[in-house]
Amino acid sequence: MILKKKSSPILVLWLALITAACNGQDKGVSIEVKNTLNFDRKELISIPYDQFKKEYKLATPFKIIEMVSGNEVPYQLEKAGKESIQNLLVQVAVPAKGGVVLSVKEGNPAQFAPKTYARYVPERMDDFAWENDLIAFRTYGKALEGQDGDANGFDIWAKRTDSLVVNKWYKSGDYHRDHGQGMDYYDVGLTLGAGDMAPVVADSIIYSKHYRTHEVLDNGPLRSTFVLGFEPWLVDGKLVSATKTIQIDAGSQLHKVSVDYDIAGGGSLQAAIGVSRRKDEGALLKEPEQGIFGYWEPAHGEDGILGIGVVSIKPFSSIDDTPKQYLAHVEVKHNEPFVYYRGGAWNKAGKITSAEAWFNYLKQYKAALDAPLKVTIK
Repeated sequence: MILKKKSSPILVLWLALITAACNGQDKGVSIEVKNTLNFDRKELISIPYDQFKKEYKLATPFKIIEMVSGNEVPYQLEKAGKESIQNLLVQVAVPAKGGVVLSVKEGNPAQFAPKTYARYVPERMDDFAWENDLIAFRTYGKALEGQDGDANGFDIWAKRTDSLVVNKWYKSGDYHRDHGQGMDYYDVGLTLGAGDMAPVVADSIIYSKHYRTHEVLDNGPLRSTFVLGFEPWLVDGKLVSATKTIQIDAGSQLHKVSVDYDIAGGGSLQAAIGVSRRKDEGALLKEPEQGIFGYWEPAHGEDGILGIGVVSIKPFSSIDDTPKQYLAHVEVKHNEPFVYYRGGAWNKAGKITSAEAWFNYLKQYKAALDAPLKVTIK
């Protein structure tokens, strides 16, 4: 919302609601969310639950209402793998240069359909799959090693439905054709696929074996988080092991990946985040100093076009073209998790249908990381 000299009726109402909350006219708790950027944002906000409980003193179920529209807003109580609740997650839509006010009220919350999901898939050779309402992914497990069709990196499934499809598609086994909801046509091969990470030595990727352990920390409805563990392997004479914590939120084309390397003897190593390269030319966005890489693939016949993207808060040292994949190079340190965001979009979903739109999405995503929504409990 852009402020002008003459206040709009919506702005006046919004300010009045804030004033009412501050003056105690609303007996519940209000949450004010502000967006400082010049584009609309739909994201999850995270409020430490202990802080929330301190303000919200009613020992009853609660619901969250967007005060201008009166609509109920979905939320999740995140445990992050702990016994007790750690954070309150709320999905908000905030206009450009504007804000929203949410009211916390007594009462049972409405039941919303889950928008994220993650699970181990033993029936398909130890896959691990995850998805949200926009896109889906998987990585490969031990049972696939050495088999026909073995692959290294992250796979991506093209979706054009906001329904969760992982269980349905695995049950049918027929997900390499589009039956109206999407399909898996992405070719990972012996690459890092759609944004996986691995160490690099002398310009060569040193791949680990497939993941060996898995733990789901939270599983929806708005955020799913899980951890994959990898057994040690040799990297330039050093024994290295890794854990990858993956967090996928509702409503986002990208999701968070945190990679923690345990390096024997400490120190650091060079690594790369890779994106599989197609035979025909696609469109590229390379901004290593901003930590942004985007690839709008060439059309794959009637299957359509996938956009793949990687965004990092830290800059990339370089982005290189190799015959099989694009590599965004970084330095990683012993037991210091490296965080980045990766994901994709399918033109047939109808939301992002061009390279320009995809690259703009990635730039806005980075801008949002640099300028988080401002949250205040009143």
